[in-house]
Amino acid sequence: MCPAGAAGPEPPTEGAVFYHLLKYVLLGPLLRLVFRPRIEGLDHVPESGAAIVAGNHLSFSDHFLMPAILKRRITFLAKAEYFTGPGVKGRLTAFFFRNAGQIPVDRSGKEAGQAAIREGLGVLDRGELLGIYPEGTRSHDGRLYKGKVGVAVMALRAGVPVVPCAMIGTFEAQPPGRKLPRARRIDIRFGAPLDFSRYAGMENEKAILRAVTDEIMYAILSLSEQEYVDEYAAVVKEAAAAERKEQGHRRARLG
Repeated sequence: MCPAGAAGPEPPTEGAVFYHLLKYVLLGPLLRLVFRPRIEGLDHVPESGAAIVAGNHLSFSDHFLMPAILKRRITFLAKAEYFTGPGVKGRLTAFFFRNAGQIPVDRSGKEAGQAAIREGLGVLDRGELLGIYPEGTRSHDGRLYKGKVGVAVMALRAGVPVVPCAMIGTFEAQPPGRKLPRARRIDIRFGAPLDFSRYAGMENEKAILRAVTDEIMYAILSLSEQEYVDEYAAVVKEAAAAERKEQGHRRARLG
């Protein structure tokens, strides 16, 4: 794997031209106009070499805001559903996401986590920046949820630093279910890189992975100042959806 400070040019890809066109000509200027982002700690992101940027995930807009303000190209792991939509719209969405630096990851089944780790390690092995949302899904209520340990596995296996990042205001600008964002100022904060070299070779120990992940989530929490929930967001979402469904059944029976 590429060590944390290793320099080296990022190889050209088919989507490189589209990515830069999107960032500097099309989407980037629009996002800056709509959100007028205030950026703190950008110098914490390494100028070269492999690193993970781990952030909270509050809005669909997060996928595009961070790439728009970073000096380097960053690749995110994104849910496969963005790449498999039907019809012309689905194909256009898949083209857009793929060329905007997103990698599709199937989040269903037993092998989903391992597939995401393999894809992420491939990005890091090329000496690039990898963007990760440790919560695994968007927050449905603006709170910060327990992180999944995949980020720790990748950080320890690749031997790279983890830069915590907090998006502030994107939930209010574009909460779940809202198609177009509201124009409002948002903040993007980057914290000092976290070094986990003391745990080298311990990526198979569950307690170590949990400790590393919790340290990353605490750093994100310190930057974002969100309310923290020590549960997985997906589990809470499923419970809330089940409760809404049950309430609907009760109303139907009463009606």
